Amino acid sequence: METARVLVAADKFKGSLTAVQVAERVTAGLRRVAPGARVETLPVADGGDGTVAAAVAAGFERREARVTGPLGDPVTAAYALRDTTAVVEMAEASGLQHLPAGVFAPLTATTYGSGELLAAALDAGARTIVFGVGGSATTDGGAGMLAALGARFLDADGKPVGPGGGGLAALAEADLSGLDPRLAGVDLILASDVDNPLTGPKGAPEVYGRQKGATEDDIAVLDAALAHYASVLGPDHARLPGAGAAGGIGYGALVALGARFRPGIEVMLDVLGFAPALARADLVITGEGSLDEQTLHGKAPAGVAAAARAAGIEVVAVCGRLALPQEALTGAGISRAYALADLEPDPAVSMAQAGPLLERAAEAIAHDFLTRAR
Repeated sequence: METARVLVAADKFKGSLTAVQVAERVTAGLRRVAPGARVETLPVADGGDGTVAAAVAAGFERREARVTGPLGDPVTAAYALRDTTAVVEMAEASGLQHLPAGVFAPLTATTYGSGELLAAALDAGARTIVFGVGGSATTDGGAGMLAALGARFLDADGKPVGPGGGGLAALAEADLSGLDPRLAGVDLILASDVDNPLTGPKGAPEVYGRQKGATEDDIAVLDAALAHYASVLGPDHARLPGAGAAGGIGYGALVALGARFRPGIEVMLDVLGFAPALARADLVITGEGSLDEQTLHGKAPAGVAAAARAAGIEVVAVCGRLALPQEALTGAGISRAYALADLEPDPAVSMAQAGPLLERAAEAIAHDFLTRAR
């Protein structure tokens, strides 16, 4: 048999390993058992945190900008640039990682820094911007982002409303005439793994507010404030898929920036050059920290597996925890999953030792899929 060609296209193991580290560990395990295998790595992301890192690993240049964090303090945020295409990750500017431990600001956290990050990409000459949204600390409907790009949100006295979703309850006028004119000439792609609307039972406050520290009262306030905000800017866009992404920043991008929504993993596979890499492979290894029901709804492993299945290439997965039955894996195009929990049942130890355990899982894959056909 000719030399096996393996493509490792996995997402991060959140809290344990970056997508780049996952690829490194899987490669090390494979080569220990099948040293002759040709292993190509393409770390992937679905638009959430880790998206810029995946782009950089694929050859984009990492750029940094000093922007406003979700609490109003300055933070350093990165984006990725290649030629005139930029990958901007809103979590870099407005993500939960910028909140001190145990500190939340569900009513006042702002996406202003995300707008500044988009402006930095425009300054760098970007004409296509992949805007990955997820992992936000905010629920402001993207109002902060739009304000940073030149919009004005005024109360009945003609004064700017307060930051965050809570301030939008006082909104009387939205003036978008000052938006950065360069936006009109940019293809802005809203890349997200969620398709929630802005408000209501499946909206941003109800579904995601609690993880950002919102109480039940806060959620009611935010839902009403965002509904009012949408009534001023345009209620039709509030019902579009992706409007509720990242605390409603999807709505702001759709209604005011002319963004078009695409599932994050589909966009990122295009941007990262997945198709040509797939064409060189006999076996694909994908994965993420937890393979569960959410995985099947737009997460990176499902996107990778779907593309590989369409090309007739076998896929196996690695994960920290497996919470899907085999029939669900098969339905998603994954032949078999290798979980670290099967090697180390203690979750704390499994996370702490994720790297070495992942190498052992990769050794098992090599035995099962690479040496069997020699």
